[in-house]
Amino acid sequence: MKDIDVIAVLQDPVRRRLYEYVAAQGREVGRNEAAEATGVARTLAAHHLDRLTEAGLLESGSRRLTGRSGPGAGRPAKVYTRAQVERSVSLPARDYRTAAELLAEAAEEAGLDAGLCAAARRRGEALRGAAEPCGGLAEAMELLAARGYEPHLEAGELGEADEGDEAGQGDRGGVVRMRNCPFHVVAERFPPLVCGMNLALLEGLIGTDGPVRARMDARPGECCVVVEASKNNEH
Repeated sequence: MKDIDVIAVLQDPVRRRLYEYVAAQGREVGRNEAAEATGVARTLAAHHLDRLTEAGLLESGSRRLTGRSGPGAGRPAKVYTRAQVERSVSLPARDYRTAAELLAEAAEEAGLDAGLCAAARRRGEALRGAAEPCGGLAEAMELLAARGYEPHLEAGELGEADEGDEAGQGDRGGVVRMRNCPFHVVAERFPPLVCGMNLALLEGLIGTDGPVRARMDARPGECCVVVEASKNNEH
C-alpha cells in the first residue's frame, strides 16, 4: 500500500480517534480500552483497529490483560501499538530524507559536530524568539508538543512532585520524556551527530539558564533527550 493510501485510511473520524489514542499511550492498548476511550462500541473499535493494522499504521499482538497466568486466567486479548514504520507524503515527490542523510554523513566525516550543534542551538533560540526561558515543565511540554515530540511527564525519577505544584505538573519531581523523535530516521544512522544536534536545538528552544533543562538520556523507542528541573532550581 502506498503511503498516500495509508494516510487516507485516517480520513474516517472514528478511525482517526482510535489511532491517535493508541499512539498517545506509548504501550499496548486492548480493544475494550480503546473503545471506551473514544466512545464507540467494541465491535466498531475492533473493526477500525484491525483496518489500521492492515494499513500498517498499528501493530497487533495478544496477551492476557488480567495480569494472571495459568488456569482461569482467561484467553489472551488482542492488543495494539503504533507501528514504527514512518509514513510521509509529498506532492510532487520530494526526497528530503536522502539529502539529510548525505549532509549528516558529510558532517560526521568532516568532524563538524561542534558546528552543527552551535547552528542547532541558534535555531532553537530563534524559534523561542524574545521569550524568556521556559518557566516550568508544563510550558516546556507545550513547546515540545507543538514541534511533534509527543512529550509525557514521567513522575518520580527525581522524587515525587511536591504538594502544591501548579496543575499537578510536578515541576520539581518529574522528567519529561518524548515518545517521538522528529529526526528518527537520520538519528538511527548517525546517532551521536543527530542526537547531539537535537539536544542543542532543545537547549536553545527551552533555554539553559531557566528552571528547566534538557539533557541526554537515551531510551529505546523514545527521543534521546529528556527535560527536567534544573539543578539550581531544586530545593
